[in-house]
Amino acid sequence: MKVEVITTGTELLLGEILNTNFTWLAQELNLRGFDVLYQTTVGDNPARMKEVLDIAAGRADIVITSGGLGPTRGDITKELVAEYCGVDMYMNLEVWNHIHDLLSRRNICIASNNEKQALVPSGAIVLHNAVGTAPGLVLEHGSTTFIMLPGPPFELQHVCEQELFPYFEQRFPHLGIIKSHTLKVRGIGESNLAEMLDDIIVHQSNPTIALYARHGEILVRLTAKASSAEEADALIAAMQERVEKIIGPYVYGYDGDTLPEVLGKELLTRKQTIAFAESCTGGLASSLMTDVPGSSEYVKGSVISYTNEVKNLVINVSKTTLSKKGAVSEEAALEMAEGVRNVIGSDMAVSITGLAGPGGGTRRKPVGLVYIAVADENGASCRKYNFTGTRTQIKQRAALTALGLALDRLKEYTAQNDLEETTDDHDADR
Repeated sequence: MKVEVITTGTELLLGEILNTNFTWLAQELNLRGFDVLYQTTVGDNPARMKEVLDIAAGRADIVITSGGLGPTRGDITKELVAEYCGVDMYMNLEVWNHIHDLLSRRNICIASNNEKQALVPSGAIVLHNAVGTAPGLVLEHGSTTFIMLPGPPFELQHVCEQELFPYFEQRFPHLGIIKSHTLKVRGIGESNLAEMLDDIIVHQSNPTIALYARHGEILVRLTAKASSAEEADALIAAMQERVEKIIGPYVYGYDGDTLPEVLGKELLTRKQTIAFAESCTGGLASSLMTDVPGSSEYVKGSVISYTNEVKNLVINVSKTTLSKKGAVSEEAALEMAEGVRNVIGSDMAVSITGLAGPGGGTRRKPVGLVYIAVADENGASCRKYNFTGTRTQIKQRAALTALGLALDRLKEYTAQNDLEETTDDHDADR
């Protein structure tokens, strides 16, 4: 079934709010076997809305609108769909009673324009909206099914989950499902990853494989279409095995995993703690880690060593290093990591120092130059990076890269220990 989603509202076209309704709808509809092929955003203009409805009805089996069901004059979706389908509107008493009860419970005075929301196109199925005043509606017109959903994301999702999706299950039981599974990759460029997976990508059919770069990581999305969830899972598992044989070392997580969560789990597993010394990132890496519930179990502390004075007095970076090498240097990063680890008493420490810009860069030390160091009981190491982008982007990339280096460090020594234990076992056998 071909679907077009029409999101309405001039505020969307002005960029005042994000179009999260389409993102959520597309994901949920694809999971249920619908082919979301078109998406249109239109302002609150009757002529343009009629044009969009006419185009959508000519190329989609199901046309879903979101927004424009409110009580104001600018809310015109329902009226225009009814006009397009050639049907009248009537006052639905069940909807009106629900609006009256809901507003009364919220101690909101009922206005005369609230009656507008109780008007329903003749022949439409009403999708009850328990959390708002605008009901969803399903209206058949020839070979096209029009579905009108409320605009507020919480209301739209509630109506879909409680009313629309059960209706779809009864109406379209033959569609099967589409499932996706995402591998999260870091430590490799998108072009290099694409080259490694080129043979699989060229010969893909079902499942399909797609690469997406986002915030310093790459998503490898495997998508299968099947008649059941079990069949889709089996198709995806077989493809995942092929993919991970090629890029396994770069995969750090799956689906909803985040880098801070994965690093936190690794620290918990090893019963280790971490500390941060941050200069150019201003505490962003620490904030990302502490966004995870329960992170107090492994995040021991953090120092925002933004000035040389704090670097020296709090985490013991030597004045000689700061004067001769500068705060943005490998030497300063190493001393920051070792210093904060000793001061806070953590098992591991990460430091970040650099130039986030937009000013302050020189030919020798340009904006985007960042040094990141990791220290633990095995010593300390540092890496140099040259990030590009805005100040915010450089800070974000530096913070995420720092967490990735900490994760690499943990896995590196775990692999070495496993190898040593295996060697010891073999020696014992002899």
